[in-house]
Amino acid sequence: MLTRVRGWRRSWQERSKLERIDLYTRLTMSTIPWIFTLSWQLAPFASGIRHTPLPLTLGLALLVVCLAQCVLSNRNVRPSCADYNGTATFPRRRMMAPLALLLVALGLLAGLAAVDGIDPPGLLMMAMNVPLALVMTQVLLVPVRTFLIQSLALVALTTGVLAAAGVRGGVLAGVVPATLFGCVLVLVSYRPSAWSLSVMWQAEEARDVQARLAVAEERLRFGRDMHDVLGRNLAVIALKSELAMELARRGRPEAVDQMVEVQRIARSSQQEVRDVVRGYREADLSTELAGAKGVLRAAGIECAVVGDSGADLAAPVQAALGWVVREAATNVLRHGDPRRCTIRLTAAADEVVLDVENDGAPMTPASSDSGSGEHGAVGSGSDGSGMGGSSTDGSGTDGSGTDGSGTDGSGTGLPGLRERLGSLDGSLDAGTAGDGLFRLTARIPRTAPTARTSHASHTSHASHASHTPRTEIRTAPLEERR
Repeated sequence: MLTRVRGWRRSWQERSKLERIDLYTRLTMSTIPWIFTLSWQLAPFASGIRHTPLPLTLGLALLVVCLAQCVLSNRNVRPSCADYNGTATFPRRRMMAPLALLLVALGLLAGLAAVDGIDPPGLLMMAMNVPLALVMTQVLLVPVRTFLIQSLALVALTTGVLAAAGVRGGVLAGVVPATLFGCVLVLVSYRPSAWSLSVMWQAEEARDVQARLAVAEERLRFGRDMHDVLGRNLAVIALKSELAMELARRGRPEAVDQMVEVQRIARSSQQEVRDVVRGYREADLSTELAGAKGVLRAAGIECAVVGDSGADLAAPVQAALGWVVREAATNVLRHGDPRRCTIRLTAAADEVVLDVENDGAPMTPASSDSGSGEHGAVGSGSDGSGMGGSSTDGSGTDGSGTDGSGTDGSGTGLPGLRERLGSLDGSLDAGTAGDGLFRLTARIPRTAPTARTSHASHTSHASHASHTPRTEIRTAPLEERR
């Protein structure tokens, strides 16, 4: 039993806020008919029903029928909500059984009144409860005006049946407002709940569509940049290669000059591609802070950015901290279900400290992975700044052996961030901080960029040199054919 309870608790924690609200609303809608039945149908048994065999038998039979109505009502909660939201069509044949039970319940109530087995207050209470299980489903399947008309017809049916059973005077007159009150009570409680769920799911779908459109727009922008860089150069390479081939067939020495020009254009194109990708993946701290604040608030998470702005920090430090903000914000969205997030930047004389703290469920650092993602695209907008801009390879490099920030970190996620910060003599700590808080702390010495300049330069030269053997290997067959 304890294991099952833990499983339920884990399942609840893994749900998003909207999924929790949806589940809570459906459970409430399923519980209401049971509450009404167990209170309004059981209460008369204490003193309202005459304690003789026939009235007790009719009363118990009516209670069983009402409980069966509750079971059918619970089964119809999900499909009726889906019909209201327009995601599915409710099978009308499923209303036949609740309608038949309603008629049986009215017959039992009329028989109970005919044998004078119940007092007037108990009769009114039971008359008010009999149609509730049916109308709780019907209220989501028809427009409000149609439902009100059907409620009046149901009131007329109940009044007519009880009048035929011999109920007269003020008791019969009281059946009208009592039955109508039950129908209106269902209308003002069930329909707004279903409407709220529908609005929230539509907002969630709109947010997903917005994120997908942002990703598509960013991909188009990157594609245009790559086309502008490579389109002309590749066309020139193709023409000069064709010209060199014709000259080589004729034995003309100018073919070598053309191939040298092709090689020069290819190397220039390679450098231009590196510049485009490096600029595309470069993280700006102020932009990332604004993007993180915007995307978290759009997701319903209260986000506060406090402390220094970081505008006076060195460019390598800003780029590295920008990557930390991007990764932390993405993890807040993808892991746990926080309500608040605080980003605090403290720039002291000797070091810069960035703290990102949220009150969601603890995240697992090993599974943390930024990627580009849809959440990242939301904060990026159309210019690739903010939270987006990771549509390149998953290694976090720009093809030249370096990443977009000028460091030698390979990849995103917490391990990649540690490598980025490590190249600046920085450190990264992530873990729970008690009271359901998760904290990510990045520290970078303010003097690190100057001290590590030679290392970055050495890495850049080594990366550039690593491409030379591949170029020679590819051109070797051309030399052999010549």
